[in-house]
Amino acid sequence: MKPPSLPGGAPVTSQRPVFFRVFPSIMLPMFLAVVDQTIVATALPAIAASVGDVERASWVVVSYLIAATIAAPVYGNLGDVFGRRRLMFVALPIFIVASLLCAGARSIWMLTAARVLQGFGGGGLMTLSQALIGEAIPPRERARYQGYLAAVAVSSNAFGPVAGGYLTQHFGWPSIFLINVPVGLLAIWLTFRLEPLPRSAEPWRFDAPGLLLFALFVAPLLLALEQGQRLDPKAVPGILGLVALSILAAGLLLWREQRASSPLLPLGLLRQPAIWRTDALAACHGAALVSLITFLPIYLIVVRGLSAAQTGLLLVPLTIGIGAGSLITGQMVARTGRTMIFPSVGLILVTLNMLVLAFWAQDLSMRQLPWVLLETGLFMGTVMGVVQVTVQKVAGPRLLGEGAASVQFSRSVGAAFGTATVGAVLFAVLAATEPDAAHLFAAIVEHGPAAISTLPSARQGVIQGEIAQAFRAAFLTVAGFAGLGVIVALSIPARRIS
Repeated sequence: MKPPSLPGGAPVTSQRPVFFRVFPSIMLPMFLAVVDQTIVATALPAIAASVGDVERASWVVVSYLIAATIAAPVYGNLGDVFGRRRLMFVALPIFIVASLLCAGARSIWMLTAARVLQGFGGGGLMTLSQALIGEAIPPRERARYQGYLAAVAVSSNAFGPVAGGYLTQHFGWPSIFLINVPVGLLAIWLTFRLEPLPRSAEPWRFDAPGLLLFALFVAPLLLALEQGQRLDPKAVPGILGLVALSILAAGLLLWREQRASSPLLPLGLLRQPAIWRTDALAACHGAALVSLITFLPIYLIVVRGLSAAQTGLLLVPLTIGIGAGSLITGQMVARTGRTMIFPSVGLILVTLNMLVLAFWAQDLSMRQLPWVLLETGLFMGTVMGVVQVTVQKVAGPRLLGEGAASVQFSRSVGAAFGTATVGAVLFAVLAATEPDAAHLFAAIVEHGPAAISTLPSARQGVIQGEIAQAFRAAFLTVAGFAGLGVIVALSIPARRIS
């Protein structure tokens, strides 16, 4: 049997040299791209105070997400044609230059434009990093490395808000962007260590109309999801208009891609049950994980009365669990060849843990809660590495980048949909219980528990109880996403890697 080889043709004789040669070059770009999705969250109040337009502060987050989502299939397509290493030398400079522009922005519009450019770089970093694992590592060993990469990616989501809060407090909000410059330059240097591959000899033409229609599908959809969680009746016509535009663009996109000689989206690949169901699993996982990471700190501050520092410490077990779960799952897949058994069981246990938080969170002591979060993180970590390695195996070497891009797109849309849905459920329950509760809840999130300190103690207790009841519905919604993920995982036909 011929031993596995690296892209340059050198045989793989030891996993240790391969790890130190390949993984750091892929890990750092992934870390940069993912952490910038969440590092801005805790800096938003300071940014709004500095550049003004408080009501538009959320654009700083949404603009990056939209651009990164649109960029994912573009880099996947171009990477399959021109080589992923070459494209990494495009994405990293875009990301670094955009970070400098973000740090120097003097208005919310300048910052939003710079974040769009940063998203175009970050979307490439995420997609290319995932695909480079498939390019450099034999199929059976990919699970091990995808486990490493999933641990980096998912842990970065939780690390971002903590790092953003620290940097903003001690060095000012521009520092959350300036820190990307030295790290990005190091990532460029590490990328030189990757072996270049010859570009594809197949005839190819960029699908510009497909990209335009894809952007018209993604941007209105994500904007509608972002606005939908506010539950403002005045925004309903605008939301419906955005959804209608997205649906129209999706129909035209499907029509276009079926006729394009070099389609942006590989519809033949996406029609395969193993691919679209695995992408659906990535969406369910993104919805459950990102909504939990988004709203759990709010629960701890508003309902449990913890400080920001205490909340950050309490999120550490969740982050450690996600990383450990990803690493352990990668090792087990590499040894056994089995794939879907791990997310199937893992998401069942995540669903049970979410039910525990929904019905008994108030009964958990501060000693018990970290163990529940650690366990939840461990089981959350069973998904992303398996998803990537499954899609890459089914897609094959020729469509490796487009397969990885489909996973990234699915996860981004799932995360946006999940966060918007949980937010909408939370505010809907509060508004249905008592309209004033929703306004007081928003005030507590912005100013802390002191926002209701002037109310009578009995009234404070009522408000706290109503908010706790609303979070029960929010945790049940997260449990619903995880439970749907179990159903999807059990339906995926590709369950082993040879």
